[in-house]
Amino acid sequence: MKKHVVRIVGGDYRRTPIPVIDAEGLRPTPDRVRETLFNWLHHLWAGDFSQKRVLDLFAGTGALGFEAASRGVAHVQMVENNPQAIALLRSLRTRLKADHVRIHAGNALVVLDRLNDTPFDLIMVDPPFDQGWLERLWAKLPLVLRQDGLLYIESEAPVLPPESFEILRQSRAGHVHFHLLRFAALQKTVNNRDISENNKLKRGDTQEGVPFTTPFENSESA
Repeated sequence: MKKHVVRIVGGDYRRTPIPVIDAEGLRPTPDRVRETLFNWLHHLWAGDFSQKRVLDLFAGTGALGFEAASRGVAHVQMVENNPQAIALLRSLRTRLKADHVRIHAGNALVVLDRLNDTPFDLIMVDPPFDQGWLERLWAKLPLVLRQDGLLYIESEAPVLPPESFEILRQSRAGHVHFHLLRFAALQKTVNNRDISENNKLKRGDTQEGVPFTTPFENSESA
């Protein structure tokens, strides 16, 4: 029986075959979809991938992560919890001598809680469908994503992101919806609101009839 493989579409590792194991929820991103995604990224990054840090949160076969590595990004962090998939990822990394790729064995939510170093320019999220992953991830992603960083999502239906994310591109291939979003940090909104409220304070304005106070005036010591 012929093994199922996908191939890296472009870059230094172009045409490299990637084996696909038979595992529940594993769904490698098709070549055409990856080509579309990296065309979007090429446009948004003006063709310069060299300083970008990428997180492939549900690596699976590694098709997305190795595609990013092939295009010349500075660093790729892959996360996967299937032991057989992890072994294949490490084997391919060794074969390609892709020293800028790191592979982390573990649950995506747990890994996100432990990532506290330099934030990522791009996070790629291609989780198993119909398991509610996105709902559990939305609050955690901004903690590891650079302001104005990009988020790529594959899903079984069009996504409805929180207000901190802006959809830049979206398309569909068969039953898969894929999206590219930009993270617009809520801190900008918070800061703007604080400035507005401080201006009100200077004018002696009130909120719903209650005198406005600064956050520290009503705080208590722990």
